[in-house]
Amino acid sequence: MPYLPRMQVAVIGADLLRHPDMNRGMAFTEEERDRFALRGLLPPRVLDINMQETRVLENLRRKDTDLEKYLFLMGLQDRNTALFYRVLVRNIEELMPIVYTPTVGLACQLYGHIFRRPRGLYVSINDAGHVREILQNWPERDVRVIVVTDGERILGLGDLGTHGMGIPVGKLNLYSACGGVDPRHCLPVTIDVGTNNTKYLDDPLYTGLVQQRVRGEAYDALIDEFMRAVRQSYRHTLVQFEDFGNSNAFRLLEKYRHHFCTFNDDIQGTASVALAGVLAGLKIAKKKISELTFLFLGAGEAGIGIGELIASAIESEGVSHEEAIKKCWFIDSKGLITSARGNLQEHKKTICARS
Repeated sequence: MPYLPRMQVAVIGADLLRHPDMNRGMAFTEEERDRFALRGLLPPRVLDINMQETRVLENLRRKDTDLEKYLFLMGLQDRNTALFYRVLVRNIEELMPIVYTPTVGLACQLYGHIFRRPRGLYVSINDAGHVREILQNWPERDVRVIVVTDGERILGLGDLGTHGMGIPVGKLNLYSACGGVDPRHCLPVTIDVGTNNTKYLDDPLYTGLVQQRVRGEAYDALIDEFMRAVRQSYRHTLVQFEDFGNSNAFRLLEKYRHHFCTFNDDIQGTASVALAGVLAGLKIAKKKISELTFLFLGAGEAGIGIGELIASAIESEGVSHEEAIKKCWFIDSKGLITSARGNLQEHKKTICARS
């Protein structure tokens, strides 16, 4: 995030230094220190953002573990948004594994024990009927990207409940750092309907509702209320579903994809990257994608999503849908998926099951 040559602020003095989106730390100029009542509240020397970045990196690299580095960077984001993104953007290869995978996975597992300051918005099953009011509590009115999770399938770690908030936060940090999305337009959301993880239900520092997951009509009604509240509260907002369990991910995507600006990153985002790799390889091999047969190890959100997109790419070469899906075979924990198995999950029936 670049520094603006002249600031327009609504707060002054110590309150300005506590506002992460406005705080510049020691980079406030002499003139700004007088104009915003900061004289005496900062050390006398003015240090530009380059020197502040040097200091941040010096302290960051002293940390012994990646989790300590994660906490240090999240603390910086809480104090000085511009400096946080300056450091992240200019050191993205070094810091991406810290602010997102793999370190964010450990941070999520320990979320209740390392909690410092709330980030994002929480909507619980107890808030049913009041979701729009909760969205109105978010300080930014121009929200354009929402990453939402219910915490049921966080990375490969399983049901982390509200401790999964680190995923929407981390992903949106990367959207800003790598994609240039204004952080003020980003909103991380966690839907809390409980958790089936007994470890967290027994943990006195767990941050979410201490109850088993709500499913069925009550769950669907809450998600539907959330989606309608987003549409009513904001304009032109993308809703990205992130790390929902298989039982919900596919059907929610199908339910909302034709009526809202939405996508599921685990199903569609992963698939787009995988297909791009295949298409690049085909240029080297000088073959058409319709000439290949694909075997997938795994039939979850990523596997099925990749298979569906590859089948679509095969269809684009004039192959029928039925013939395209016959070129995609799937193996899950029980072996090769065929229609003879029976009791298949819904998301496995359309593309995986054949005799």
